[in-house]
Amino acid sequence: MNDFIKVSPLKLLEMSSGDGLGKGNLGVLMARAGVGKTACLIHIAFDMLFRKKRLVHVSLEDTPEKVKSYYQVIFSDLIKALGTNDDTEGRMLFERNRMILAYLHKSFEIKRLRANLENLKAQIDFVPDILIVDGIDFEKVDSSIMQDFKKVAEDFNVEIWFSALSHRHITEKNEKGVPYPCSRVDEFLSVIIQLETGESGILLKLVKDHDYKVSVDSNIRLDPNTFLAKI
Repeated sequence: MNDFIKVSPLKLLEMSSGDGLGKGNLGVLMARAGVGKTACLIHIAFDMLFRKKRLVHVSLEDTPEKVKSYYQVIFSDLIKALGTNDDTEGRMLFERNRMILAYLHKSFEIKRLRANLENLKAQIDFVPDILIVDGIDFEKVDSSIMQDFKKVAEDFNVEIWFSALSHRHITEKNEKGVPYPCSRVDEFLSVIIQLETGESGILLKLVKDHDYKVSVDSNIRLDPNTFLAKI
């Protein structure tokens, strides 16, 4: 799946430090409702899986079956977009290198996540490189929650990507230029990227990249149908 890596949305990170997120760090994808946050987040997962990384997808809203269906539908669209009929490699990677943990009905707790990650290691020798956490309400998180996630990232030697819902009617930013709602906890976030729509199409913007200065033109355009980078 080298063809996908060439057009992955994470090519955006090559525009600045080029180091990616990195283990022990937290990153977030921000977008308004309906823009394509789920598709873009799963493309981030694909990027890692196609690099032979092990991934745990943590869902706070959807069942494992629904998460699997997201992957299957978006992967089928990806296969068509890349013009290949061979989906064997990708599906094998999903089976071998991806696990799904679901915490429905507000049942998520950091200690449960820790216990589940320990169990995956002890019972089936599954040690992830990355966690995708979908469903955290960044309007309600506080410093203690983000500190807990940071400790998980460090203790389990993983990088953690979140999704965050932004709002058209809330345009405030903090003094570092980080938009709401991530502006409240950006000190814990090493990488922040923002998915936007405009007259020129879909844009993926780099808002924060570790301690590097981010250029105003650090962005890439995405195909509105596939959410792949236009190159």
